[in-house]
This record gives sequence, structure tokens and C-alpha cells, in this order.
Amino acid sequence: MSDEEEPRWVAGETALLITVPEADPLVGAVREKHDASARSGIPAHVTVLYPFLPDDRIDDGVLAELREMFAGHEEFTLDFTGFGRFPELLWLAPEADGPVRALTAAAEARWPEAPPYGGAFDDVIPHLTVAVKLPVETFDAMERELAPGLPLRTRVSGVHLVVNDGVRWHHRTTFALHGSAPRGTDRPPNG
Repeated sequence: MSDEEEPRWVAGETALLITVPEADPLVGAVREKHDASARSGIPAHVTVLYPFLPDDRIDDGVLAELREMFAGHEEFTLDFTGFGRFPELLWLAPEADGPVRALTAAAEARWPEAPPYGGAFDDVIPHLTVAVKLPVETFDAMERELAPGLPLRTRVSGVHLVVNDGVRWHHRTTFALHGSAPRGTDRPPNG
């Protein structure tokens, strides 16, 4: 485990995510060591909207609206071809992020009280976090080590709602995009 400070998650906090299981063989071990969200149950992902509404506000009506909204968007492919950086963050960069931005814009337009990252950023850049709070030289070495595993491709057929219990994140349900078969059923936050 890295020396980074563990975040204090809030019970009932939620997020809408695109999971990227294809990234696990490449970055799973690095994320587990250097990304607290991985240790808290979040798989490799690209965030659509975080934080979303508190879990106690997500009733059957909100779930139905989410289902309808996401069904209005086509399935798409994301190709991760390189790396990007924010201060203290190394991430995989999707080559064409327009479909992710469209999902975020739709959710934000419907629920303006839940802006991406609490409104902290003017431009929300879709990305898959690899590692957090490490020296630049370490990020450089990680890029050299991981680069041969790129490009990485994933087919996006749904958006996942996850809920935090104060310690760990849990999958609640998946909303299918247009063209994908319905996946699973709504599950309680601990499902």
C-alpha cells in the first residue's frame, strides 16, 4: 500500500461510472497500490458523474429517469492510446471522449444540483485513473512500464451506479445504453 492518505468516503455517496475490466490486467495492480478508490471497491473506470445524488434521494423515479436517459445513448467503443496527467494524478487517456462527455452532459443537465466533481473544474476530462500522489519520476517510470500494453479497447454498453457505505463502494445497478441487452436488475447498495 502506498503512503498516500486514504480518503474519507461519505456513506450514501453515489457515482455513475463506465467500468473498464479490460484495463485490469494492465493497471489493476498499480491501481490497487496507488489509488485509494481501487482499494475501496471501485473497479477500473471512467467517471460519468461524481458525486451523483445521495443514495437516499435515488428512488424508483430517479432510477427510471436514469434508465430512460442512458437508453437514449448509443453503445460505443473507447480506445485508450496514451497517458495524461493532472497534478498528482496519472491516467489513461481515451482517444475519442465525446460519447463520455455526452453522458456526463445529459446527467448534469437533468440533475444540475450534482455537477461533476462538485463543480470544482471548468472542463471535466474523461480519464481512467492509474495512480495518485506520486513523484513525477515515478509517473514517468510507470508510463514506460505500462506503455507496451496500449492501446487498450473497451466496448461501453452500460453505465453503473455505485454507492458508498462509508468505507467501500458497492454496485447498485447498471443502465443499458441503446443497442445493449438489459443487464441485471436493481440491487440494494450492498448487492
